[in-house]
Amino acid sequence: MPQQQTLPDVDIDSPYPLSREQVERFRRDGFIKLKSFFSAEALAAYDPAITRNTLEKNSLRDKPMEKRSTYDKAFIQVSNIWETDETVKRFAFGKRAARAAAELLGVESVRMWHDQALYKEASGGFTPWHADQQYWPFDSEKCVTIWIPLQAVPIEMGPLSFARGSHLKKIGRDLVISDESEKLIADGVKREGLDEVYEPFELGEVSYHYGWTLHRAGPNSTPQARKVFTVIYMDAHMRLQPRTPVHRSDWERWTPGTHVGRVMDDPRNPVLYP
Repeated sequence: MPQQQTLPDVDIDSPYPLSREQVERFRRDGFIKLKSFFSAEALAAYDPAITRNTLEKNSLRDKPMEKRSTYDKAFIQVSNIWETDETVKRFAFGKRAARAAAELLGVESVRMWHDQALYKEASGGFTPWHADQQYWPFDSEKCVTIWIPLQAVPIEMGPLSFARGSHLKKIGRDLVISDESEKLIADGVKREGLDEVYEPFELGEVSYHYGWTLHRAGPNSTPQARKVFTVIYMDAHMRLQPRTPVHRSDWERWTPGTHVGRVMDDPRNPVLYP
């Protein structure tokens, strides 16, 4: 159970005004970046709890960078922090982000798949091209990830880049994140003539991307860690449909109480909006 804590008194619930044009652009491009989504005060208030949990649960802390795999060089990865920390739970359950996810997906309500901290250490390597939904046992494409940098992310720090419109293609959907996925998906993106959008993130700016949107990130050449928190949302009516061994692993980890073909109404998948 999350530890009892005094929660930050900052706004993370009021609606973010999404225009019809932004929603249409998201569905066309497969991603969208939204400026001034969170205030600097809100990020500063929640950063300490997210960072403390990420560093405490870092399984790579004693492994030198040069001895890590490409995947492990890319980031420290810690998931479902909301289950053990009340402050992180408050941020992960924020209504502003969940409501925007529902509006972008065009669904009435969304539930959590899981949260995830992705900290790219100083001198951390690149994140290979991949599509997140390759891992997930979902019966539809109505899922989206919010990527929340806890600081501004210049190009040198390794922001996300996206292949515009790649969610409408079927490039590398059977590839786990790896050196192979980096090469083969890059070849596919070039072959299909897709634009790669690689831009810095301002403080308070976030992005949303579909589960099948291809994305990657460059290395972090700065002396500071690139601190990012993510939440993955899915249509509240999403059903469990595992097809691969990877899907079975995620089924057992993230929605263990759900039966095949049933809505993923597990305690680990609470409805976050409305």
